[in-house]
This record gives sequence, structure tokens and C-alpha cells, in this order.
Amino acid sequence: MKILKSLFIFSFFLFATQIYSQEPKKIEIKYGGFLEIKEEETPGLKVMTRDDSGQVHVVHEGVDMYCDQALLYSNENFLEAYGNVSMKQGDTINMTAKYAEYSGQTKLAFASGDVVLTEPNSTLTTDTLYFDRLKQQSFYRTGGRVVRDSSGTITSRIGRYYMDSKKYQFVKDVILVHPEYTINTNQLDFYSESGYAYLYGPSTITTADSKTYCEKGFYDTERKIGHGVKNTRIDYDNRIFEGDSMYFDNNRSFASATNNIKVTDTINNSVIKGHYAEVYKDKDSVFITKRALAISVQEKDSIYMHADTLMVTGKPEKRITRAFRNVKMYKSDMSGKADSIHVDHEKGLTQMINLARLSSKDAFAVKRRPVLWNEENQMTGDTIHIYSNPKTETIDSLYVFYDAFLVSQDTISDDGFNQVKGKTLTGFFDETNKLKTVYINKNAESIFYARDDKQELIGIDKAKSGSITIEFNNGELESYYRAQQPDAITYPESQFPKNARKLKDFDWRGDERPMSVEDLFSDDPPLELSKIKGIDDYVPQEEFFDEEMMERIEMAGQISKIISSRSNEITPPETKNLLLYNNEFDNKIWYKHDLKLENYVTTSPISDLTASNVIGIGNKDGHILQEINKKTGTFHFSVWLKGKGNINLLFQESGQDYTRYKSISIALTNHWKKYSITEKKDDDGNNLRCVISGIQAEDNFSIWNAELEEIID
Repeated sequence: MKILKSLFIFSFFLFATQIYSQEPKKIEIKYGGFLEIKEEETPGLKVMTRDDSGQVHVVHEGVDMYCDQALLYSNENFLEAYGNVSMKQGDTINMTAKYAEYSGQTKLAFASGDVVLTEPNSTLTTDTLYFDRLKQQSFYRTGGRVVRDSSGTITSRIGRYYMDSKKYQFVKDVILVHPEYTINTNQLDFYSESGYAYLYGPSTITTADSKTYCEKGFYDTERKIGHGVKNTRIDYDNRIFEGDSMYFDNNRSFASATNNIKVTDTINNSVIKGHYAEVYKDKDSVFITKRALAISVQEKDSIYMHADTLMVTGKPEKRITRAFRNVKMYKSDMSGKADSIHVDHEKGLTQMINLARLSSKDAFAVKRRPVLWNEENQMTGDTIHIYSNPKTETIDSLYVFYDAFLVSQDTISDDGFNQVKGKTLTGFFDETNKLKTVYINKNAESIFYARDDKQELIGIDKAKSGSITIEFNNGELESYYRAQQPDAITYPESQFPKNARKLKDFDWRGDERPMSVEDLFSDDPPLELSKIKGIDDYVPQEEFFDEEMMERIEMAGQISKIISSRSNEITPPETKNLLLYNNEFDNKIWYKHDLKLENYVTTSPISDLTASNVIGIGNKDGHILQEINKKTGTFHFSVWLKGKGNINLLFQESGQDYTRYKSISIALTNHWKKYSITEKKDDDGNNLRCVISGIQAEDNFSIWNAELEEIID
């Protein structure tokens, strides 16, 4: 489509409000080849055709244009160029096409047919391109492609290039393809000098090793690093990494995140949460801190572990989880605390470790001896190992190294405790994860509160032996057996001094026991999330054919003269249309309610133009309308439509009771059709409104070229 046709559609919308302060310079002929003067056909028309010496060459205010044939309208300072067209602006911008038009009055250019725009850092290819020299902007809306060697190839439905800032702004179906990654997004701001890309709306960056999703992000296409600040997520082979703010380096398969982090192990069915994390894919490692929480998701009963710092390393089949400093874990039937915990998921081995502390002033130093609770039993020792079956999700056994101590509170008295201590402890569990048998070995000591079947206290049993075997029933002590030189005495309660009822190193820590997931964080200081430096919000493209441009066109005052002299290949659009922006429905002049509008997303009835989509979104009838400054007369309203839905086309007044003068119902089809109404409006003092209404939720149709004409008798 030629620029005369496109621009004329807009030119009659506005009236000139001012005149140019300076007279534009005339287009100058540098070389005309074969020159024909056709004054008798069109005043001022010169037709120039290349010869053996070279192409036609014209210049205008720093722009050189070459072509095989040119039509110069001298009176209007307007040029049409045909065949191998080349347009050069200084040393930086070069455009080639099959056909071009240029106005020396408005400094607007239009090119079609294999258009290529080259600047020092990129090459733009499209079928049709608009070029505004005054604003130093170019624009396409029927699909285009930009190539930057180190960044790849970018395609989009709509694109705009800001030459002063070396910035592209791509809209609709944006795809950046590079040998090492692909970016898909709805809006992309791209700087050709630096290769910086800003992504807005649902966006993905896909590499051979990962897929990154965000709804607001930045990517350095040369260094292959970036960050996301809204709903960011990275999918690796077997991990999903999510966080509020995320930095990623695709060279190293590394990512770090801040605030509200979640790392999901899709193979081992586990989750890690926190507020700062780092993931190294190639090293199969995760580091996480700030209220770090590891969740081993199990069908029957998940295990939760909290620590100052968590690390998960190793291949999926050989995962290792390490928890450092102030570690707590919780399961409905078991909980514990330790300085550090080491979990070998392949072996089903959990090690609760007491690390040496450098400072004896640490208030938590004594209590950092590992402690484990199962049902009513508390176990402590220098180190505790727990053996489980990953497949059946059950605990097989545990082993306490050195200074083993088993305590349970007496069922009746508040200050009585059953106690067993020794060098080591071995415990075995039943199929419900409850202690079944405990074996205390070497230097065993014990205190038991002996009760009969009626729970009456018989006496307090105190003993020493080489070892003790204890049997439990449903988690409660049922019987015990001493071996290797037992020395035991049962005292009546009255004869057993209270200060002797606790073994040496007795330490009941029931008040530390986590009873819920929330209890894991009870000792943590108040959480203060880091402040995230964001990315500026997306700034939508302003209208390329804006009011200022239309005033320029109107002030040029040459369009109608040129059109009248053109051949039959140009069919001027109807000039009696009273609607402003008849195909720019997103313009503020069109009032819209309960609908979503997508501009320039489908092909119009005229194949080289684009139409818009309307999608109903509200609970009430949606509508789109324009008010006309006409109070009386006979009018004809028409618009092209296709799609899904049942809508209304109507005339009504703009005030009072919004009287309808004419209304028709339309059942849309999948084929373009022009619908219209004609009616007389009474002189009621109110302006006329042209309305498309009855748009229901999920109605989806295309709209093009709304026209309103006044019928003059």
C-alpha cells in the first residue's frame, strides 16, 4: 500500500492549527537520467528514468535517494521512487526497497516491497515501512525482522525503531532466535548498540539447559546474563527455581534469587524455600538461606527441616542435603534439633551432628547437642544417625553415639522422668514410625517409675548395668531388661530423695520441641525482606500516526492534488467519513467498555492492511462508540466485521435518555462482511453516537474501517 493512501486516511481527521515557521527545502535532482516534463498532465511533474550512466539520484536535507525511475511532483515537493530504491541518511541509515514515497513537506517516507533498513548495529527487514525523519523513527505493523549478529534475529508483528536512542520497540508475537537461546514475549525493548533486551508481559528465554519465565525482565543478549523481577521462574532438567527477583547467567547455568524463593526437585519430590538462594545446575547444587526450609514431600507425612543455611548437592539419584546452624526438623511423629544435619537421600541416612563451637560464650552451645523426639521419648547424644527406607517412607532404626540419653516423662507425676543413659543407643521402629526396641550399651544407668496395672506407683527403680534393652508398645515403655552385672534397687517414693531422681547430665528439653511447622521458626529474629531494585514499567508505544503528524500532513496541503493526478492504481478512500480514527480503535476518541482491544493483529479485507480484534471481558454488555458533533441529519454508518458473537449496530443520542434512532442485531460469521445502518436523527440538541454494543464475555471478533457519512439530499 502506498503512503498516499495510508496517510490520506488520516489527513482529513484534523484541521491545520498553525503553519510551518520555515519553508521546507525543495527536493533537488542530482542526476535525472532520461528526463520527461509532463506539465500538461500534472503541473510540476517530472518523470526521470535511469540510463547507462546510473540510477536517478535526488537529495533532500541530508538524505540521498537512488532509484530506477522517479516521479517528482515539484509543486508539492513530493517524490515517488520505483525499482532498486535506496535511501541513505548520512553514514548511519540506509534503506532499500522496491518502491518508496517521500514528502519534502512533511519529511515522511513510506517504503514497500522487500524493505531493508540498515544501521551500524542491526538490519531491519519488512514488507512495508513508515519513516518519520522529523522524529527520527521508523515503524511497521504488518510483521518485520531485525538481525543483530551477536544477538540473533528478532521477529514481531509490530515494530518501531527510535534512531536517536538506537532502540527498537517490538510488540505482538515477538521472537528472538539465537543459536544458543530463544526469547518469546509480547513486548520487547531492544537497544541495538548494547544488545540489551527488556522483556514485558509473559516472556520465556529457552536454552538447551533451561527455560526462564518472567513477566518483567532484562537480558543482555551478548553476555547471556539477565534478571527478572516479576513472577520469575527457571526450569532446569530436574529443578524448578522461583523467586521475586532473580539473576541468571546462562553461560554458567547459574542463578540466584532474593525473596520468596522456592526450589522444587521434580525427581526426588522435595522443596526448598527461603529468601536468598543460589543454584548451580552443572554442579547440581543449591544454596539457600534466610528462613531456609527443606520439605521432603511424602504421601503419608512430609518432613520439614529449617536451618540458617541449607545446601543440596549431587545428582538426583545421589542427593545430599546439608543444614547448618540452629537446625530444627519436624514430622508429625518425630522432631529434632541439632547444630547441623547431613542427609544422604540415596542411603536413607540422616546424621544429626554437634559441631564444636569456637566461643564458649555462645548461649546455645550446650543445647546444640542433637536431640530427637519420638512420641513421648526424648533422645540426646553427641551424634545421632537415623536410618530410613526412602521407598516405604518409614524409619528403620537410629543410632546415638556417645553420651546417649533417653528420657520420657512419667505418665502421672509432673516432675518424674524415666531415664536411661549409656555410651551408645540403638533404636528400632515399627511400621508406624514408633519406637519398638531400644538397646543401651556400656555403662548403662537408669531410673524408672514402676507402676502396676492401675498406674499406682510401686516404687522408683535405680540401677546400673552393662546394657539395657527396653521394649515399647505403641510408643510407651512396656518392659526393660538389664544385662552384664546389673545392680538395681527399687525405692519407695518416700525413701528416694528428690535430688537423686535425675541422672547426671539430665537435660529435659521438652519446651524446645517443635510441635508444628511454624515452631521451626520460633527462635528466628523478625524477617526483613531485602528491597528489590526493579525495572521500570513498560511504556506502550505512542501512536505513530499521532495528532502532531496529522497536523503536519494537513499543513502540507498537497495530498488531494497529488491523488487527483495519480493513475487508476490508486483508489482514494471515502473522504466523507465523519469518524475520527476510523481504523485506530485504541485511540482515546473511541470510548470502550468491558472489552479488550488488540490492535493490528489480523489481516483486513484489503490484504496489505491490518485489522483489530475485540474480546468481551465483562459481566455486562460491552461496547465501543464514538460521539460525532452532529445534532441532526440523515446518516449512514458501516463497519467491516467477522468472528464469533451476536452484537448490535446502532445510532443514539449522546445525552438525556440516550434515545436510539436505529439498531440492528448481527450474528457474526467467520468471513469478513460489511454491515451498515442508515437513519435520520432528530434535532434534539444532543450529538450523535455511533455504537457497536452487546459484546458479551468471550465474544471475539475482528473490526475494520468504521465509516459514517451524512447523506445530503
